[in-house]
Amino acid sequence: MHNLLDPAILFFIFGVLAGAAKSNLEIPPAISRFLSLYLLMALGLKGGFALSHSGLSSQIGLSLGAAVLLAVTVPLAGYAVLRNWVEGFDAAAIAATYGSVSAVTFLTATQYLEYQGIAYGGHMAAAMALMESPAIVMAVVLANRLRTPSAGPMAQTVGSHTSIGKILHESFTDGAQLLLLGAMAIGLITGESGKTAMQPFSGDLFKGMLSFFLLDMGLMAARNLPQLKGKSVVLLAYAVLAPVVHASLALSLAWALGLAAGEAALLMVLAASASYIAVPAVLRYAVPEANPSLYFGLSLGVTFPLNILLGIPVYAAVAQRCLS
Repeated sequence: MHNLLDPAILFFIFGVLAGAAKSNLEIPPAISRFLSLYLLMALGLKGGFALSHSGLSSQIGLSLGAAVLLAVTVPLAGYAVLRNWVEGFDAAAIAATYGSVSAVTFLTATQYLEYQGIAYGGHMAAAMALMESPAIVMAVVLANRLRTPSAGPMAQTVGSHTSIGKILHESFTDGAQLLLLGAMAIGLITGESGKTAMQPFSGDLFKGMLSFFLLDMGLMAARNLPQLKGKSVVLLAYAVLAPVVHASLALSLAWALGLAAGEAALLMVLAASASYIAVPAVLRYAVPEANPSLYFGLSLGVTFPLNILLGIPVYAAVAQRCLS
């Protein structure tokens, strides 16, 4: 209930209601893009400042290793399950979407943890960056195998114009991801003096900017709900249940590695989230055979709202109960 009283969450709910009412309220695309870049830059700085204060440790290495393991395991498992219900290309695309991460869900989770006074390491922003690309690469490899089964998993041609090399380059040089990592490096280098200098930018403005962006996300989520009309009940169930399974897997890893509750909660959020920006943008040309209304509609129309409204507080509470 406390989560629903957070202004940022209330702006998201307001956006959903305005979109459902077919209001002409909208955030111009250029402003929406600026807000997303601002949030990633601020998050990177916060992570860098925190790392500068705490230093690198074996525990941080374990957290990042767990993130990479999840980024590989989740899309492979998702594809194996989905292949029984949808065509191969759609299975690969949905698995990639759910195998990658949602930066906005992660940002909202960090704000929730701060509001609840739950400590977490700034290195989890790096974990988010590491988890974004593996699923995209796997989707391309799986699509290659479906197009040319005899070519094997390392086939190099995607369609007639796109190579795995190009996909890898775009995945690892994506502007948003580079901004996140660059801001983290700057925060790490400048440390406490940088934190003091950037406080009005990366601290004081953050909550308001996140609220504005979640308003836009609420509008988008409501306007994409019609895409789900007539979709398979199995796929809708996957959009609801898969995040819970993925979060449970993350919790098991966190428990096995002895991670702190804050890091475990964020790892659960990352595993449970689904991309609706980076992955769909790549899949549209890398796997054109897949139906965008499936992977985009499920991630933005079902999983994103559930995580924002219910998932984040539940994952945090479970992590605290199991690991505190």
